Amino acid sequence: MKRRTLISTVAAVILTSTASMAAADVVKIGVLAPVSGKAAADGQEMVNGAQLAVDELNAAGGVAGHTFELIVGDVGDGTTDAVATAAERLLGDRDTGAILTGYASGSNFEIEMMAEQDMIYMIAGNSAQTEGIIAPRPDDFPTVWSLTPSYAGYNTEIVPVIEGLAADGKLDLPNRKVAIISSDNPYSKGIADGMVASFTAAGWEVTVNDLVPFGEINDWRGFLAKVRQDPPAVLINTDYVSANAALFVSQFNEDPTKSLVFIQYAPSVPEFLDLTKEQSSGIVYNLLGGVLNTPTNPRAGEVIAKYEAAYGNAPGTYGPSLYEQVYIYAAALGQVGDPSDRLAIGSAIGASSTQTALGVIKFDPATHLAVQSNDGVPLQFYQIRDGERILFYPPVYATGEFEQPAWMH
Repeated sequence: MKRRTLISTVAAVILTSTASMAAADVVKIGVLAPVSGKAAADGQEMVNGAQLAVDELNAAGGVAGHTFELIVGDVGDGTTDAVATAAERLLGDRDTGAILTGYASGSNFEIEMMAEQDMIYMIAGNSAQTEGIIAPRPDDFPTVWSLTPSYAGYNTEIVPVIEGLAADGKLDLPNRKVAIISSDNPYSKGIADGMVASFTAAGWEVTVNDLVPFGEINDWRGFLAKVRQDPPAVLINTDYVSANAALFVSQFNEDPTKSLVFIQYAPSVPEFLDLTKEQSSGIVYNLLGGVLNTPTNPRAGEVIAKYEAAYGNAPGTYGPSLYEQVYIYAAALGQVGDPSDRLAIGSAIGASSTQTALGVIKFDPATHLAVQSNDGVPLQFYQIRDGERILFYPPVYATGEFEQPAWMH
């Protein structure tokens, strides 16, 4: 029997009426998203992607006799109170059949709230936190699934990729030194800590390892001044906020060192290119669960084209991710038929294997994370050049070659 964890914040939530849901003509799909605050660009894209899929499904007549309505819970800057309040509101609507998100909180604590109500919850961020909650007792979370794989690759793969570029003569490393800065949130700090461990284990010297408060950053010059005193071969910033990353690039370019610049996640957000323009040419980043837009995955091109037609701009990661979440849920609902039978729908999601814009999504039953592999969801490394994103690793999916940044010559 599934062990229930009492959570005071949802004690007053109205339980779903099985009879009402089964008979409903409209199933509500909730989206938890930061539609206001510093990550609003991500949040709006999440809503757009989900809405696009809902509109398509409704235009096609719905699924199992049901059509869909999107409802949005704004988590703002992702504070515990804001996420809990938004989640409670969505959980309290008895017609809610599923709740989707790219990310809501940094810790993913809301997973426990979803499991308490047997609510379908699909997420696409903070995989380390998801795994930490689910892996000790996966049977307690039959309705919670992540479209992103383990973040272990973020911690470890950057070292062999950089060393491989050097071995192939594509990157001139002046030394084996790395400087790292992170913001104080579980995602950014966790990845930075993993990178420090990986570089150290490979014999690199970590010359600077700084941490800044999470939020809006107005000046990176203090950190960059320390970097310039002992220029490293690799410079890493794991703050994921695109506006912060854009300022970092601008201030680095005031007096660039001969360092490969790697920024975690932020360059994948369309806003980053708008803010940096030609200044970001040469920047490197990687993605787990990013859109795999290659000739071997035509689904990605189709989803991107639909998004652009609907909203007038290209999506980053979370538009396609939420689009695919809706379709994975709809396919499981189609198998089960009854939207109130969320345990059966959760089981169907967990057993599914779906070709998506992100790659083939299939789930690890031990962690409920998507499986990372070149046949599943690969870790992708990109370089920005002249306003374009060039996928250069893994080679099987590459759309171009890495080139040493101009400031390193």
